[in-house]
Amino acid sequence: MSTAHPLVHSLAVQLGHSLQAVSWRVATAESCTAGGIAEAITNVPGSSAWFVGGIVAYNNHTKQQLLGIESDLISQHGAVSEMTARKMAHGVLMQVRAEVSVAVTGIAGPSGGTPDKPVGSVWLAWSCHSNDTIAQLCHFKGNRNQVRRQTTIQALRGLLAMARREMR
Repeated sequence: MSTAHPLVHSLAVQLGHSLQAVSWRVATAESCTAGGIAEAITNVPGSSAWFVGGIVAYNNHTKQQLLGIESDLISQHGAVSEMTARKMAHGVLMQVRAEVSVAVTGIAGPSGGTPDKPVGSVWLAWSCHSNDTIAQLCHFKGNRNQVRRQTTIQALRGLLAMARREMR
């Protein structure tokens, strides 16, 4: 997925300014975007001042090992679920010691969807050091790259909203 999309870049630049204004650093936990959010962030010159790092946890074992998600949680709720996204966001926050994080888990396609979770279903979660976690289910349309780009845009928008809320 190319993050050269103008909106992606604009959001990442705005995010950097907002995070620096509140002295926050960000981390990412990504499944369906496979590092696309981290790439969008690091395409901004100087992002090393506010981006700590990210974990690409594409399969369940990696989610468990690197982000501390219990296998029972994935068995009960599924890898693409609100609970998994929330735990991913909190897990990466603890692993890399940032002030804010975003996590995404979803079905980018073209296969893998079910009637309950069709292709384009993505759970996003944003967490901050105050233990405030927000989760959102999105149903994106389009092909695999379009779903991943829309997920990246939504992830950046959510991070930006959290940083701007802190600025008030």
